Formats: sequence, C-alpha cells, structure tokens
Amino acid sequence: MKVFYNLPEKVVFCSKCVMSNQRPASTPEFRHTRNRDGAKYLRMDENGICDACRHATIKENIDWEQREGELAILLDEFRRSDGKYDCLVPGSGGKDSVFQSHILKYKYGMNPLTCTWPPILYTDYGYQNFKNWIQVGGFDNISFNQNGKVMRILTRLSIENLLHPFQTFILGQKNLAPKLAADLGINLVFYGENEAEYGNPLADNASSLRDKSYYTMENIDQMYLGGQPVNEIIENNNLSLVDLMPFLPAPAESFSRKDIQIHYLGYYLKWVPQEAYYYAVENTNFQARPFRTQGTYSKYNSIDDKIDDLHYYTTFIKFGIGRATYDASQEIRNKHITREEGQALVKRFDGEFPDEYFDEIMEYIGMDTEYFHQLCDEFRSPHLWAQEGGQWKLRHTVNNDGVDD
Repeated sequence: MKVFYNLPEKVVFCSKCVMSNQRPASTPEFRHTRNRDGAKYLRMDENGICDACRHATIKENIDWEQREGELAILLDEFRRSDGKYDCLVPGSGGKDSVFQSHILKYKYGMNPLTCTWPPILYTDYGYQNFKNWIQVGGFDNISFNQNGKVMRILTRLSIENLLHPFQTFILGQKNLAPKLAADLGINLVFYGENEAEYGNPLADNASSLRDKSYYTMENIDQMYLGGQPVNEIIENNNLSLVDLMPFLPAPAESFSRKDIQIHYLGYYLKWVPQEAYYYAVENTNFQARPFRTQGTYSKYNSIDDKIDDLHYYTTFIKFGIGRATYDASQEIRNKHITREEGQALVKRFDGEFPDEYFDEIMEYIGMDTEYFHQLCDEFRSPHLWAQEGGQWKLRHTVNNDGVDD
C-alpha cells in the first residue's frame, strides 16, 4: 500500500499516551522539505512506548535542584549590569513565553529583551495577551512585522505544496531570535519547552542546544519555502532574495565568530504546560480563549493565530493525528488524565473541522474553499485513510475502531 511522507507503513499507537508513530518530528529537514518524502517520525521502543513518554519518565528522575544550579551558573556567565540586555526571549505572549521571560527577569535577575514573530492572522484575545505580556509583565519587545504580500504568497504555497498552513510562522518564529541576537550582540537565547517533550530528535543535554547547524544554513540554493526552491519562488512571484530572508535561517558564516548560545529553559526547570498557564494568568492577566478550540477540548494552548486551528486539522489529514491527540498525550504524560480519558477525548474531538476562521483564512490567501478540500483529499496517505460509505475514515485509531482495525 502506498505510503506518503516516508512514514512507517504500520500504524502503532503508544502504549502510554494516545500518540501514534505517524507523528513527524519538527526538524529543520522536515520543515524545509519539498515533497512528501523525508519525514522523520516518533519512535517507539520494544515495549511500545514513544520517545515523548520515555522523556516524561526521565523527567521524574531528574535532580531538578541540580539542573537549576546549572541554570544559575549559565545565567551568571551572561548576566550584565551595564544597562544592556543579557538574553533574548522569543515569544508571542502565550503562556510559555510569559513564563520563561517573567521567571528569568523576576526570579533570576536577568535583563531579557523579548522578540515576536507575529501570527499570520492574530486572534483578538491573542493580541490582548501579547499586549498584557509587554505592558502588565513589564518587558521591552521587538516585533518583526512581516511583508504581508510575501507572507500570503508563502502561506498559500505551503498549503498547496505541503498542506502545511503554519510553515511560514514556524520558520519565522524559529529563525528570528538567533538572527536578531547576532545583530544586537546578545549571546544568550532562551526558548521554552525542550523539544524532547514531544519526542523530537534533539538530544536532551545542554551541549546539543549549542549546535548552530540547527538554526543556520550552509547553501541557500538548497533551501525551500512552501515546498519550492527559493530561487523559483523569487522568479515566479517577482520577489527579491531580501523579501525571503526573514523566513530563512541565518547563513552559517554570519555566526562563525559569534558565541551565541541557544538554550531551552525546559531543560533546566521542570516544564508543565498547565502550571505555565496558571503562572501567566497570575502575572500578566493571560486570558484563555472564550470558547473551546475546535478539534480539541482545551482553551489556552496555541490560541494566538487564526490559522493555528487549521494547521492541526491538516496534521489530522496528513498523519491521522489531530489536535486532541496532541493535547491529550501531553496531559497523560503529566498525569492529569488517564489514557482511557485521552482515548475518549480523541474519539470526540480529533478531526473536527475548524470553521470559525476558515473563510477568513481562505480570503486572506486568495484560495477557493473547494480547492482547499480537494487538496486535503490529495494529501491523505492511502495507508492511513479509506473510503467507506462515501466518507473518508481512518484505517486505524487509538480506540481500535478504524476501518482496518
């Protein structure tokens, strides 16, 4: 049977959470891929336990006092008292960026500058949370307001070629901070959660977080955006290289003499998303979404961008993994719900179509709604989906009620 995205042909669900081995790893290689090949995926061990759940178990045995001591040593190395910023914290004003910036400034005495790659289409409540982060939390901030024409072009290309509405945001969010740090002479950048939380192939040790190849590029001729080579995009859309550079990693040579370090605060402090949410509410008046997020049961995760909901719908189409699966798996790992409860939530909410902002998004990128649905059908991998009674259904589900289960 044909398999898209170089995923495992056999669908296997983690025995601890509700995630399957079809989950792609968000590595630079995958984000820049041109076609449906080359995706790396979540691994399972011989006991059927995924990388992310194994990491959750490891977290329980970490000496967090020792890790905090390591953090103190790191911060002392970079702390400044000359009126200049000593670290850079990228974020949007969501719960995680609030937590990491606020605790660095007010508990550990750092002088962070915050920076923001704004969402493609701000939600009203997301924008209010961003303002609260800066105004209530008390932070200086640099926001990079993207070229709207280029953003629309790349977002449409990402959907047409990759069915990935969020690629332009992910790339900008990941690449802005290191480049800005280099320009401003700030040598310490802090992201939030360690990517090992989700089973991504980034080793869980401090030295790996200094690997500059993770946020630099060697050859622009090998770079793709929206599933197309950079040079092709420039030629086809009457753009310049300058127009596309904000979305690309920094050239490796630009960092050759700069001692910029990238760290994840979640490596040093035990990271629990729910606790980050409560912290943000208490310290910056963070507000949850006023309604349940479509496709899941939560109200406070990834609520800044109207396209976010559509992004998770496309992961359901491509990988059979919707937003409820992501949320429930995380809460199972943090022992907030049981696997059985997670299964029920996945059955109820996964794959729900996000119509709240759908028409607005299609109008923004100039795409016909029927064309979008046609693309969805084209991107369904045959090893995951089957037609039954004129409807698309998953062949395998975590509830063992798929077409082929």
